[in-house]
Amino acid sequence: MTKKIFRSMITVALVVLLSSLFVATTFIYDYFNKSQVKQLKAELELVKETVNNVGVEYFEHFDSTMFRFTVVDEDGTVLYDTVADATQMENHSDREEIREALENGHGSSARNSSTLTEKTFYEATLLDSGDVLRISVSQLTLGALFVGMSPAICAIVFVAGIISFLLSSKMTQKIVEPLNKLDLENPTENNSYEELSPILTKIHKQHKQINRHIEELRRKADEFEQITSSMSEGLILIDEKGTILSINNACKKIYAVKENVLGNNLLSVDRANQMSRAVKDALGGLHSEFVIQKNGYEYQFNVNPIETDGKKLGAVILAFDITEKAFAERNRQEFTANVTHELKTPLQSIIGSAELLENGLVKPEDTGRFVGNIRKEASRLVNLINDIIRLSQLDENHEPATETVNLRDVANEVVEVLTASATKKDVSLEIKGDACVIYGVRRYIYEIIYNLCDNAIRYNVDGGKVTIDIHRENNRNAIVVSDTGIGIDAQHHARIFERFYRVDKSHSKETGGTGLGLSIVKHAVMYHKGEIELESELGKGTTVKVMF
Repeated sequence: MTKKIFRSMITVALVVLLSSLFVATTFIYDYFNKSQVKQLKAELELVKETVNNVGVEYFEHFDSTMFRFTVVDEDGTVLYDTVADATQMENHSDREEIREALENGHGSSARNSSTLTEKTFYEATLLDSGDVLRISVSQLTLGALFVGMSPAICAIVFVAGIISFLLSSKMTQKIVEPLNKLDLENPTENNSYEELSPILTKIHKQHKQINRHIEELRRKADEFEQITSSMSEGLILIDEKGTILSINNACKKIYAVKENVLGNNLLSVDRANQMSRAVKDALGGLHSEFVIQKNGYEYQFNVNPIETDGKKLGAVILAFDITEKAFAERNRQEFTANVTHELKTPLQSIIGSAELLENGLVKPEDTGRFVGNIRKEASRLVNLINDIIRLSQLDENHEPATETVNLRDVANEVVEVLTASATKKDVSLEIKGDACVIYGVRRYIYEIIYNLCDNAIRYNVDGGKVTIDIHRENNRNAIVVSDTGIGIDAQHHARIFERFYRVDKSHSKETGGTGLGLSIVKHAVMYHKGEIELESELGKGTTVKVMF
């Protein structure tokens, strides 16, 4: 505002100055021209009387540096000129002032030079002899006069500009000073120009209204922030240009955003083509839904348009963590397929053996072997079903009775049960350590030790050894089952506790088992909020440590 007032004052001052110089110069120039014409007429009358009395010989002794006299006869021939040679001059019958003098006795005219820098004034009168006497004088045109006066004009403008600058600066400060001191927070308490009173009163009313609206918006913003910050789902609001208006903590965590991204384009957070297409569709009024994997998690994104009165204002993006749901669904499908396969194999063997017996295709001496096969496969089915029931109970967070459990006692029970199968495989069993006690489900603890030892025996070598070490470690109870068996390659470590997962499926029937033992171990340990550590190297045995 200060600069505008200052520039306006300077501009007005210079415009007024230049206009005044132009008007004054024009009036003076016009006045000077009229005076020159009067002087020409007076001088012409004096010379005319003398020439009428003396004749043209008067000019032989005439000396005038200001005026030029010319005598022209009736046909326009120049008889005499005080400046040029009359014999060399062209005919003047076409000159305006000559024609008027011959017709009316007196004539006047004014003509510019070819360069337009000079203007010549002519006055002519008819002599008693019938010739025409003309007087003329040249002077600068108005344009040439301005050009000639340009140094003086520039000097005047320069001096006036400095004075205008100083005065305008001082006046601007005085004008603006009361405005700068206005207290717009309290408009009605200002003591300034009276002309501002209506505006200040209106500002005061608007302040009250704006403050009410700000408080209302702040309250709603706080409510929105509290609601969105506590959401487990990710939320992003964008406008029609894709600018981020709001992003909650859950969404920042999904995109690993640490800095403030409000006001940035959505591309600064997510450059995926799926998101770009979904946002474009949403801004066009369509709903979009897609699933992506990010940082080891699986998310479902729903992108919907935001509309008001049919106008697209932006879009809302919701992100749902469906990792567990997707994992559970995959596990369910895989579990169903595996159970179907595991049930189908022994059933086919049982049905095949039964059909052979039923059709009398088995020799009497082989009947016992086929019946034994049926019993073996039926036992395998029972074990499989029992393991599935145990896993189902663990998955459903079944709450069995808890009690004080002595880990050493449970280990002794397991060794007694597995001694026969260990002897059959020529594997020795050994228990080491102390009588550690935990509070938990005895049956689940038994399943942990039993399945670890059973696997250690199954996948051991002839003459191998299985050691159960129970001890305290860093104020925690530990069960460590080690074997000297075939070991597990590192590429299988991450999946060894999955249901029905076997390292070598081609030998699964030879070793027996349902493929659910280690999965039961994992779920039983998780139920007791314990941890499992696996160390194994191909050909060097396996060690599994369970910490409670």
